Order: sequence, then structure tokens, then C-alpha cells
Amino acid sequence: MDSIDVSIIIVYVILTLAIGIWVSKRASKGLDSYFLGGKTIKWYYLGLSNGSGMFDVSGTAWMVGILFLYGVKSFMFMWLWPIWNQIFIMMFLAVWIRRSNIMTGSEWILTRFGDAKDGRASHIIVAVFAIVAAIGFIAYFFEGVGKFMTIILPWDLALEFNNMHVLTSEQSYALIIIFLTTVYTVKGGMFSVVATEVLQYAIMVIAGLLVAVYAFVTVSDIEIANVISEEWKNVFFDWELGKHWSEKYLAFDNLINAEGFKMFGAFIGMSLFKGFFGSIAGPTPSFDLQRILSTKTVKEAAYMSGFTNLILFIPRYLLISGIVVIALVTLSPEMNSNPLLNGNDLEILLPKVINFHIPVGIKGLLLAGLLAAFMSTFSAFVNAGPAYIVNDIYKKYFKPQAENKHYIKVSHLASFIIVALGVFMGFLADSINSLTLWITSALFGGYVAANFLKWIWWRFNGWGYFWGMLSGLIVATLQFVLDQNKGDFEEGSILYDLCNVHAIYLFPIIFSVSLIGSFLGTFLTQPTSMEVLKSFYKDVRPWGWWHPVFKELKNEDKTFTKNKGFALDMLNCAVGIIWQSSMIVLPIYFMIRDYPKTLIALAVFIITSVILKFTWLDKVKKLQN
Repeated sequence: MDSIDVSIIIVYVILTLAIGIWVSKRASKGLDSYFLGGKTIKWYYLGLSNGSGMFDVSGTAWMVGILFLYGVKSFMFMWLWPIWNQIFIMMFLAVWIRRSNIMTGSEWILTRFGDAKDGRASHIIVAVFAIVAAIGFIAYFFEGVGKFMTIILPWDLALEFNNMHVLTSEQSYALIIIFLTTVYTVKGGMFSVVATEVLQYAIMVIAGLLVAVYAFVTVSDIEIANVISEEWKNVFFDWELGKHWSEKYLAFDNLINAEGFKMFGAFIGMSLFKGFFGSIAGPTPSFDLQRILSTKTVKEAAYMSGFTNLILFIPRYLLISGIVVIALVTLSPEMNSNPLLNGNDLEILLPKVINFHIPVGIKGLLLAGLLAAFMSTFSAFVNAGPAYIVNDIYKKYFKPQAENKHYIKVSHLASFIIVALGVFMGFLADSINSLTLWITSALFGGYVAANFLKWIWWRFNGWGYFWGMLSGLIVATLQFVLDQNKGDFEEGSILYDLCNVHAIYLFPIIFSVSLIGSFLGTFLTQPTSMEVLKSFYKDVRPWGWWHPVFKELKNEDKTFTKNKGFALDMLNCAVGIIWQSSMIVLPIYFMIRDYPKTLIALAVFIITSVILKFTWLDKVKKLQN
């Protein structure tokens, strides 16, 4: 690396630490200040922070790989998360969640099920889920940033003791970056996280634009056309993927067949099935939920969620598309000639392009931007996860009365424990892809059923929630253990076959087990107190099967009305998914110089934006807290 690039990175790290520590005094006022910024932060700063938190290195490396291999339709792989849960949040869930006026997702559960035994059981299980999810994401980041930094930076930091291998260079780099990020996050809480993430977002956008401009200027239309096929540029698909690459790039078609997504129609169908239920279930108890709860008002919660969608995808995909265009032209011939080409080669495309094909200055800023992407996402989870340990377990069940300083100190300790456990899990994982599939398909699969039912069905109670979540978590954990030990099972055995099924196709099994647990727990126990249900329904006002509760409230207040917005909310979600998709394919088509499709994507974006102005934004403006 050139000294200019190293200097840019050092200045960025020092600036981030300085800002994070400088604003940390504001976090010492109490848990509300530490975890939610005292609900005083402006919604657009929270939106920038939320968008920055979703702009991570591991995810970016993964997206570069799938766009390179599958072409434009690869954006549908993002439905694994599913990314359009942000659309459901924007359209109605942010409003429902913010009306609760509490600190964490598990504390919110008490407003739904009450504070009796069943409510406390559901409260504990969602806190456990939040902690497990935070640990899983930290492991995911640990795996990604280590690979990235090792290929980029020139120093070998492998550690040996008495000729015994202690740490690889990847692990050493990951530990250093994680330590630096943890320091300012733990010190400053939500104020530090938001302040540094706004800075990091600006750096990421500038870096993405510079890479896009560089790729556009240095790579010609003819060079791109010589590599990609018409099918690569086609956003539509049949039940089975056809040939994506030309005859001279057969190795990439063979890799598509080996990846297990040849039956693309089945994969998309499963993603849609999972995505719908997963999106209505609401955000998992992590950083985006904390951002919603941190807004000043219900109206600002909706604005913040919409703003997050608007500012995230175009700059992120300009960066991804720029990297992929350079990779297509410079790395395709070498990769195509490799007979052992596999999915792991795609994970290192991003650092390879940066290392060998990005000029001095832009490289340093891009590295600072990607480091910012890692630090912002990581810090968001380090802020969100401990809130559940401190507020929902320690304060509620062990020490309900203590000074704010005491809780802040416990929060610091909880942060370090979660980071340590996440790093330990990262040592056990074998790739970014395995962690991605586990988190998106198995872990979230166990979350979906119970959290879907909690919104729409009055009879669903705390025990149903507890057993639904617990059964889902157990199956998800078993799936991860099996996946990490697949080499230990005999070929042809049931366990071997289960290990080699893609996690997305296991989602119906995990969902079904969780659904059975939810129904059994509900019907074998007493309903939630009508007083609790009335309080929840009156405050949150969801749509769904709430007639007995509505009837009770109607008897008390003749003016009380139902939420009849289901049809409009679902219409807005459908339009919103198209709107979001247009923001992804627009920069891709622009960067590969397919200008007719660029204009179509732009037209779709404008039309859907106008529709949402009338069907969503005007409705939000009329909201009352």
C-alpha cells in the first residue's frame, strides 16, 4: 500500500475514535440516553445511522460475488434477509412499534402479553434471541473483516507460540478492528454510534462514487460486452436458470450449478414465502429496532424508516457495481481458467479488486469507507445487544433499584461479553456464506412464526410466544451445529443429507416446528388478560383478528374504530418492493452501460415514488401520536 492510502486510513480511525469519545458524555445520564440517545436525536440522523449500519463489509463482499456470478437478477438473493422487511417497517410497522414508547424489543413484548408468568417467559426468550442474534452477527463481521483486511493490508500479523499456530493474520486483523470499534461504542452508547455512523455514511458514499467514476472512465463498453451475456443482464428468470455466461466462460456456469441455486424459481418462491412472513413479523430485536424506538415521535419513526430505504441502495450498489465491472474485465479470464473455482473465490473478489486495480488515493478512501461500513454495523449491534442483558434481564430480575452509573458500568461489561462470545463463534465459522445462510434462514426462521402471530391474533399468548420462539431457536441451533460438522457424517446418512441441504430450503421445517410450538403453547394455556390486550390494541392499533378485543373497547368507547388499513398497507408494500428494487438495478444497469434498461429502471423509480407520495407519505403526515 502507498503511504497516502495508509495515511487516509489512520486519519479516519483517529477521527472516528475522537468523535465517538467526544460525544460520550451525553450517554452517562441513564440507560435511556445510553441505548436510545434520550429520544432526542433527529430522525434524519437516525436514518443515516440506520442506513450506515446496513452497509457492512461482509455483506458487500457477498453481494459483489453474487452480482459477478449471477448478473442483474442476483439482487433477488437479497430477499434471503429479506431486505424488503425495511419496506414493511416503513409502511406500517415503525408506527406500531414506536407507539409502545419503550426501550427494547423484549420490553415491548410485556406490553403485548403482560407481566404475569407467561409474559415474563416471552420477555426472557426474546431477550435471549436478541443476544444470540447479536453474537451471530458479530461472528459474521469477524469472519468478513478478517478476510478483507488480510488481502488488502501488506503486513502479516499471524501469531505463533512455541512453533504452535495461535492466530492467523485474518484473526489478528479482525481482533484489532473489533477492539477499536468496541472502545468508542461502549464508551458513548447511542450518541457515539449515531455520530460516528453519520460520518461513516458520508465516507462510504464518497468512496462508492469515486469507485463508480473510476470504473466508468477506465473500463470501456466493449470490454464489458465481451464478458457478460444478454442473460447476465436479464432481470427476469424461468423456473430453472439457463446459461448465464458465454461459451468461453463455462467455469462460471459450472459454479452456478454447483452452488445449488440452479432451480431459481424454487429458490425465489421460498424467499418470497419466507420474506412475507418474516417481514410482517417485524424487525428482529437489533439495531434497526433501536433506531425506531429512539425517534422523537410516531411520525418521525415512519419518516426515518422511509429515509433509510432512500439513502441506502443507490450509493451502495454504485460501489458494488463499480467493483464488479472492474472484476469482470480484469479477473474473469484468470478465474475461468481455474479448475478448482468455488464460492469462496467470490468472497475475495472485493479485496482483490481493491488491492490490485484501484489507484492510490481512491484506494485509501475506499478502504476507509469499507472499514467505516464494518465499524458502523458492528457498533450498531454492540449497542443494541447489551440493552437486552442490562434492561431486560439484569435490571428487571436481579437489581431493579440502582444508580444510573451502576447500570452504565454493567452495560460496558455486557458489551465486552457479547463481543467476546461473537469473536469465539467467529473462530468456529468456516465462511461468510455459511454464517449468512444460518442467520438469514435458520436463526430468523425460528423468529418468524411467533412474531408474525403476535401482531395479528388476539388469542396468541405469552406461552405460545415462548414455546414458538424456543422451538425455533433449538432447531436453528441444531442446524448450525450440523452445518459446521458436516465432514464428520457418513455419506448417505440422514444427518449427512440434512447437512448438505441449503439453509433456505430448511426454512419451512423450522417455521413449521416454531408454528406448532406457538399453537400448542397458546391452546394449552389461558388467554392473555383482556385488560392487557385492550391496552395493547388501543395503543398500537394493528390490523388482524382482534374482534373480541375491539368489541370490548367499542362497548367502553363508541367512537373507537378499527384499523382498516390492511389493503392499503399491502398495496404500499408491493409498490415499495418495486421501488426498492428499482434503486438496486438502476446503478447496476448504468455501470454496465445498458442505457435503455437504466432509463426503464429510472422511470419505475419515479413512478413508484409518486405513487408512494400519495398512498404513504400523505398518510404519515396526518399521523397523531
